[in-house]
Amino acid sequence: MRVLMVGDIVGKPGRTAFLQVVNRLKAEDRIDFVIANGENSAAGRGPTLEMAQSILNMGADVVTLGDHTWDSKEMVAGIDLEPRIIRPSNFSKGAPGKGWVRVDTPEGELVVIQLIGRVFMQPNYDCPFQEADKLLNGNLNFGKVIFVDMHGEASSERMAMGRYLDGRVSAVVGTHTHCQTSDERIFPGGTAYLTDLGMTGPQDSILGREVEPVVKKFLTGVPHKFDVAKNNPTLEGAVIDVDMKTGKAHSIERIRIAL
Repeated sequence: MRVLMVGDIVGKPGRTAFLQVVNRLKAEDRIDFVIANGENSAAGRGPTLEMAQSILNMGADVVTLGDHTWDSKEMVAGIDLEPRIIRPSNFSKGAPGKGWVRVDTPEGELVVIQLIGRVFMQPNYDCPFQEADKLLNGNLNFGKVIFVDMHGEASSERMAMGRYLDGRVSAVVGTHTHCQTSDERIFPGGTAYLTDLGMTGPQDSILGREVEPVVKKFLTGVPHKFDVAKNNPTLEGAVIDVDMKTGKAHSIERIRIAL
């Protein structure tokens, strides 16, 4: 099975790029399943439930979130209504929603898990490594084909997770930093890895935001409004080919496709 994992969708340009590119790839029979990170899809902020559902309607099979999960009060109230929208599993146990989902596909069962890092992030998240062990060693019967979205700031923490889960999951990919890395590989145990999928949104920007106000903030230290940029919408991510019988990854290919 060929699974497309899509880097952080940013604002309307990101949603537009996602819709058009995913439809094109499906029409060309290049992908079978889509996992999209949608945590910046609402003008750069966390989406409402309705907007996350719209990404599912655009072609995603699962939407993952991140540290902006609770930006919208509608998401807080409604995330339990749609199991295919997941937030990091190592959030507080009292948080609504779930950090994983099991999906039946024509080729077999597939599981998506999201974790969030703690380095340079909020220190009150539970340990993502211990959470991964609880899930994979627990009684949830996760099966063999498992994709992990490791949402984090530090490259070292995300790569450590990839190494830690090598041979136990099909893929570990990073989201959050909006800068696609070039270290895609298959680890010895058969797990596909990429430190960061990148950003699905306007490339003529600074991490999806208009350039000038971000530069002014660095120059002056004075707060500015960071509007989402508009130009050169592009989808970034990776296509991972996985053996549905063994759960091992055959290949991982970075993609960057502009409209």
